[in-house]
Amino acid sequence: MKKVIFRGSAVAIITPFTEDGINFPELGRIIEDQLAHGTDAVVITGTTGESSTMTDEEHKIAIKFAVEQVKGRVPVIAGTGSNETAYAIQLSQYAEQVGADGLLLVTPYYNKCTQRGLVQHFTAIADSVQLPIVLYDVPSRTGVSIKLETYMELAKHPQIVAVKEANGDLSAIARLRHACGDSLTVYSGNDDQIVPILSLGGQGVISVLSNVAPQETHDICQLYFDGKVKESAELQLQYMDLIDALFAEVNPIPVKTAMRLMGYAAGPLRLPLCDMEPAHVEQLKTAMQRHGLL
Repeated sequence: MKKVIFRGSAVAIITPFTEDGINFPELGRIIEDQLAHGTDAVVITGTTGESSTMTDEEHKIAIKFAVEQVKGRVPVIAGTGSNETAYAIQLSQYAEQVGADGLLLVTPYYNKCTQRGLVQHFTAIADSVQLPIVLYDVPSRTGVSIKLETYMELAKHPQIVAVKEANGDLSAIARLRHACGDSLTVYSGNDDQIVPILSLGGQGVISVLSNVAPQETHDICQLYFDGKVKESAELQLQYMDLIDALFAEVNPIPVKTAMRLMGYAAGPLRLPLCDMEPAHVEQLKTAMQRHGLL
């Protein structure tokens, strides 16, 4: 069995921006609050962290900062995926140099590629580092999905150990688990599917919800692991209204709005992301009030 990077809830953490950079004191505060409330791993510079609008220097320094802030208390997984293989290799090697515990690699977006190209892309990155790699399948954002046969081929690589599955297709995830078994750990990439994916042998979630409800997201997983499946499912269902509100618009617009409402200096969104529609803000506020977050 390959190394399991983490088990439970990993926060896909936001990046608090200023008008001209990253608010590192606030990022440190957010990380500390996450760790104080049970978060099992930190994913920095992912989609929720707006990595696609970061400069190269910001991307690198955010990874380094997270590693230094966490100080080994939980794994830090760096989002280093790109639609340019050479750049993904560069970022991945940097993350390894500064002490990241793992890498999150999204499928190449916009230019996309064939399944053969996916194998070559991910293999080239994996060959360049010694860190464990989590593949990220999110076809709704990238326009390309990882097929079962491709997973089976990539699972042969010793550094490719897991997948964040956000395709929404539980049948496909069941087939992935059947075909790859313990050679690929599966994490839910959707907060509304944590318990179903755990029931298929998943090991946790890489979560947006955890930004605003870290203890509860951790508890959904831990209850399941402790054999309290009914309680785990009930907790997931209890938070469905908040999950829906956090995805009323494209992530991370709602979650950064929520964190500002909670008093965090989450800062602005970077264009082309813009402020949330007023009706969706009200939906978000109602859900947050119901769960005692406001």
